[in-house]
Amino acid sequence: MSDSITQSRPFTILLVEDSPVQQALTRRALEDSTFEAELRVVDDGVAALQYLSGEGEFADRDANPSPDIILLDLNMPRMDGHEFLERLKTDPRFATVPVTVLTTSNSDSDITASYAKGANAFVTKPAEYEKFVELLSALGQFWAHFVKRPPASSS
Repeated sequence: MSDSITQSRPFTILLVEDSPVQQALTRRALEDSTFEAELRVVDDGVAALQYLSGEGEFADRDANPSPDIILLDLNMPRMDGHEFLERLKTDPRFATVPVTVLTTSNSDSDITASYAKGANAFVTKPAEYEKFVELLSALGQFWAHFVKRPPASSS
């Protein structure tokens, strides 16, 4: 249950975003929101899979805890958001990790493809900073306090 997650450790968000400007904006907006969470950031799908697997620089699980939710941009180098979703949702270790696509795209084809590949939500980033702060707070509250997720695997 999500409530037990948030009580035993901080709620962790993994932001998969290649733009340093968007990374900083998301970090600042989360700090300005009413929702408390730890934000971890990686630049693309390859690094996100390494983070989830605890490989290489992400091997220390105290410093790099498993995320409670992934916020995913679509347009990134090496492995874009669509390919990342395909890999994530077909891997039984990570298939139940919620993914919210958080992008500037409003394309019907991106929306359709994201859901077809297993995204749990698709959100277009608002242009106004205050709306972005509200969005991050609402997403955090929703996933941390209202959604029931399967228990963590004991393997």
